[in-house]
Formats: sequence, C-alpha cells, structure tokens
Amino acid sequence: MFKRFAPFAILPLAMAAGGATANELNPDVSVTLDGYYKQNETALSHRDQGFGLGHTELSLSSPIDDLFSGRLTAVFEEHDGESEVLIEEAYLQTNGLPYALNVRAGRFLSQVGYLNGRHMHEDDFVERPAAYRAMLGSHYYDTGARLNVLLPAPFFWQVGAEAFAGDQLTEGEEDIGVYTVNTRLGGDISLSQSWQLGLSWLRNRHAKSTATGDGGHDHDHEEGHDHGHSHGSGYTSENLYIADLVWKWSPNGNTREQQLTLSGEYLYGDELNQFAESDDTNEGWYVSGVYQFAPQWSAGVRYGEVDLQEAHGDHFHSQTLEETDVMLSWFRSHFSTVRLQYTHQEATGFSNADNTVMLQYVMSLGAHGAHGF
Repeated sequence: MFKRFAPFAILPLAMAAGGATANELNPDVSVTLDGYYKQNETALSHRDQGFGLGHTELSLSSPIDDLFSGRLTAVFEEHDGESEVLIEEAYLQTNGLPYALNVRAGRFLSQVGYLNGRHMHEDDFVERPAAYRAMLGSHYYDTGARLNVLLPAPFFWQVGAEAFAGDQLTEGEEDIGVYTVNTRLGGDISLSQSWQLGLSWLRNRHAKSTATGDGGHDHDHEEGHDHGHSHGSGYTSENLYIADLVWKWSPNGNTREQQLTLSGEYLYGDELNQFAESDDTNEGWYVSGVYQFAPQWSAGVRYGEVDLQEAHGDHFHSQTLEETDVMLSWFRSHFSTVRLQYTHQEATGFSNADNTVMLQYVMSLGAHGAHGF
C-alpha cells in the first residue's frame, strides 16, 4: 500500500519508462481555484475576513525529453485587499537516473516537514497549522537546487539535501542563505496500514541579521502584529528542526471507500538573531486526525500550539497561540471539494485571536496528478 504514496521514487522512473510522451508545445495544464468566506479575522492567518481569493494556481508541466522534465506554477491570491501574482514553482528535474537519484533546480517547494512540500490545495484544512504559518510562512518555497536519493532498503528510505538563496525566508547578503537536510522512512504494516516518519533540519544563514534597530525602538506597536503571509515567515531562526509522523489506515488498502489519517509535526527554532539567548526559541506542534467515512465525505479535527518570540530590537516579546480546527468536507470527485471549518483560538500577545467559521471551495481543472503520501 505504501508504494502508492512514494512519488519521489516512482515518478521519475515512470516518466523515464514511458518516455517523453507529452509535447513541449502541448504541456499538461491545470488550474486550481480556491475561494472562501471567513467570518472573523484570526491570529497568524494568511486569509482576510470576508469573501476572498485563496491559493489559486495555474500550472504547466511536461517532460522535456527522456532525461528532463519541467514545471511552472503561478499563484494568484489576495492579501490586505490587494491582488498578487507569485511564481511559486519554475524548475526542471532529472528523470530516470540510477539508484532513483533525482536532481531539481530552479524555484520549488522545500521538502522539509510533512506538509511543506505539498501544494496548498492538497490540505485537509483551510489553512496550514499555526506553527507552519508562523515559522514557514505557511509554505516555504525558494530558488535553489535539490538532490534526492532512494536508499536500498527493505522499506522506503529517502535522503535529500537542498540549497536555496534564502530570500523567501529572510533577506541577506549570502548567495546561498538556506541549507536543508531531510530524510523520510516509511512502509506498510499490513495490507490496510502504512506509515511514514520524517526528520528535517533547515539552516538559515540570514537569520542573525534580522533584528530591527540597535536596541532603540518604539513601544507603541500593535500587540500581536501578524508578520508575513504566504510567501514569508514572520518568526525566523538560524536552525529549524522538524519531526513528523503519519499513519494511514484503509480497509484492505481501498482508499477510495474509507480512510483514516493521523499525523503530527513538531517544529523547533533556535538562534533567533544576534540578541537571542539560549532560552529564546520558537516552538510549535500540531496533531491531526481526518476520517474519510464515505467515498465523498470526510471529517477532521486538528489541535496545535505555538510559543513564539517576537523580535523588538535587542529583546523579545513572548506570544502563545492555541488553535483547534474542526472541518467537514464533501468532494464530488477528485477534482472538487467544498469544506466547512470552525476554528477556535486562545492566545497571549495576539490582539486579533478569535473564533471563526470558514467555507471554502477547491476546484481543479485540467491535468491533476496523484497526491503524495
């Protein structure tokens, strides 16, 4: 069962075996429409109150020849009443190299953590967990290069390394501002159960130059100011460590009829800037359970916490946020989802923490590849 959810190893090999079937003048084209209504403003959110345009994507992908393939993804979204167009992906990657070796270069999603390497429309909830929104800007993508290798083992074992410019997290002077190292292990427990464990380390060489001012600053700031949004992190650190664990169950491996997914991640960041002491850290975690109880219905609950240090010159202000999400989704097909979600927040240091109800639709047009594990 697990092998169905190992796209890192299988996709390049399948493309090589099948040859460059797509035409470079006729690539696969897909559009993902993400619209929502949100009742109230909430802390650390990247979605505004009221009706809004979420993470809408236009993507083109195609094999280039038997050795290379490419992808371009543009994102359209609204933030603070302004429409934005962002290039989230623009990369080429190798196909069919020995030992499942895979090289990717350009702009792409980092594969640190469990959720970050997935497109936003694949998520089971309207927004990423609070820890992701704070420390990774919901999803961290950047310009650089990646090397992945699938190790010879009786279970799925992938090791990868990435090097990025780093400007999508924090602007700095280094040409290579961010390095990541990560590994994933997984396998089948039985015909009905599978699991995956991931460990990641992100090194941000820009982080120590992010403190504002020289110790003097104005204290008349808005309490709990929400930093960044979907393409920037408000709480950076020199080191970010992530551990993730996922377990899935479906009767006899039939995921179309019924499936239970339990997942959780822990994120820890230290060395926040040049003024940080050893106990100045950012920390967050979440646990999630999603049950597809019928072919077109799923329900889920997620709980998460973050303990953050907001930088103000040469010192920090502590902030905490506890968040509970409950959702119900109906999907007419693999291409359409309508989701109702209730979010409850309790916070210290955030003036806009609140409860809210959100209604979201996610609709895909055109080519739509299989999702990861």
